[in-house]
Amino acid sequence: MSSSFSTIKSLKEILKKHQSFPLKYLGQSFLIDKTAVKEIIKAAQIKQGDIILEIGPGTGVLTKELAQKAKKVITVEKDARMIKILREELKDFKNIEIIKGDILKAQNYNLKLKTKGYKIVANLPFYLANPVIRKFLEMPNPPSVMILIVQKEVAQRICPACRQAGAKPPRMSILAVSVQFYAQPKIISYISKKSFWPQPKVDSAIIKIIPRQFRVPVSRQFREQFFKIVKAGFSHPRKQLINNLSTGLNLNREQIKNWLLKNKTNPSRRAETLKVDDWIKLTKSFP
Repeated sequence: MSSSFSTIKSLKEILKKHQSFPLKYLGQSFLIDKTAVKEIIKAAQIKQGDIILEIGPGTGVLTKELAQKAKKVITVEKDARMIKILREELKDFKNIEIIKGDILKAQNYNLKLKTKGYKIVANLPFYLANPVIRKFLEMPNPPSVMILIVQKEVAQRICPACRQAGAKPPRMSILAVSVQFYAQPKIISYISKKSFWPQPKVDSAIIKIIPRQFRVPVSRQFREQFFKIVKAGFSHPRKQLINNLSTGLNLNREQIKNWLLKNKTNPSRRAETLKVDDWIKLTKSFP
């Protein structure tokens, strides 16, 4: 790890130099934990020929470490103030491209990610986690892997089976189903809230998401039907499947009951108890 790693003191000095400060509405909270950065780099398994897309690079602390190992790092930053800082702090790196923009509005061709196998690394605020994950997993050319820092609660919702020992039994959610439909998520480690500045209210986690390699491409029609059924099933999480699906899909209870039983699913179960494969089977046999 290079000596360029930022402490709270040096981070504040950089921000003061550029007359900047963290914006709460953007969820800006900068990583200052050297160990966490090492874990991110290790989890990404970066090779010399890799193209890395970093979302929300902040002042470029992680960007520098990525650039020392990858062929190229493309950073996308929404905050114009951070763009100014990045251009100054990263000026000595020839393999870093800085793009000002909203990652949710950018397309693969805008980001020059036409080649397969690019990797995503990001420290995501709460409001960006779900839309960013869905956006890139649904792209025609998804990344080979995503290494993300998200709130601990979000990580456990994405991967309920990855909860720590002694935790409550795993319960699925729409977010978990959405991610697991497209990919295999794994929690790498947990990060204390003290590892960030400004310090957030909750702890975070490093998660690794590897997109599935479908033997047969999933059609848009199947995806839409799948998520329509899932959304109906989770419409009232504490209610039974037969009630939610009957109301949400405009089918009578008898039709729903027969459909569920045909797929060996008890009509009285709740949506949170079904796995992704259960929802796929239901979609394939939808009446």
